[in-house]
Amino acid sequence: MNLASLVSDPRLIYGAIALLYLVVVPLALMFYFRSRWYKTGAWERAFICFMAFFFFPGLLVVSPFLNFRPPMRQVP
Repeated sequence: MNLASLVSDPRLIYGAIALLYLVVVPLALMFYFRSRWYKTGAWERAFICFMAFFFFPGLLVVSPFLNFRPPMRQVP
């Protein structure tokens, strides 16, 4: 098997695109959202909302496995 036959296989290409769309980019977006959520300006917030809209199916796939809630407070 050479590289040309791997690239010409549509299952491999569609699988790679699906993996990028459903897992890789949404994971990167979730960590970007976490690090920049309270520091963004108006344009960056609009860009973040667009990316959440565009990658919504992937965000639904990865969101059950991530927990970005703050830790519990100790009430005296």
